[in-house]
Amino acid sequence: MRIAIVGTGNVGGALAAKWAQAGHEILLGVRDTDNFKGAALLEQPNTTVHNIPTAVAEAEVILLATPAPKAVEVAQSLGDTSGKIIIDAMNVVMGRGPEGFTNTADAILANTATTAVVKCFNTTGFNNMKDTEYGDAQLDNFVAGESAYAKEVAQQLSADAGFAECYDVGGNDRFALMEQFAFFWINLAMFQGHGREIGFKLLKR
Repeated sequence: MRIAIVGTGNVGGALAAKWAQAGHEILLGVRDTDNFKGAALLEQPNTTVHNIPTAVAEAEVILLATPAPKAVEVAQSLGDTSGKIIIDAMNVVMGRGPEGFTNTADAILANTATTAVVKCFNTTGFNNMKDTEYGDAQLDNFVAGESAYAKEVAQQLSADAGFAECYDVGGNDRFALMEQFAFFWINLAMFQGHGREIGFKLLKR
């Protein structure tokens, strides 16, 4: 699968490396191809760098992993997204998000041509994307959005990144819930002092 990564910092970098190692073609979409965060990602297999519209044009799937306040600006920079899947890994945290929107996925939908937008890879830290294993268990992941096909793709990419399950939590009306879940992890990890090496696993009986 051809995946454009827009936002090559901690989250985007972790997933780019995992997906490259799984055999996907990674197109890093950056503003300045000569000077960008995460340049070491080019050492991974199947990974190239492009300006953002070119990466998007050549990709089937787009991962957005930039700071939440930039969501509208980034969405508008993508070029033609018709027929593309967009995976939103961003979060509004403590009120810092795109102006006029309560969550980043709604901002993306309002500023792109595609309706295949899902929120995924936003509910845990980048350290858990680099290493999903806790003892003999693997962390679970979560996805929300209206597009059934986009959710299937996100679930496959979740498995390729090493997560055990990727649970469907509902449609677009669950975007805000996903971001609240992310803040729950942030609260435990940062504000309650448990540290980043914690994650979520859904148990059943």
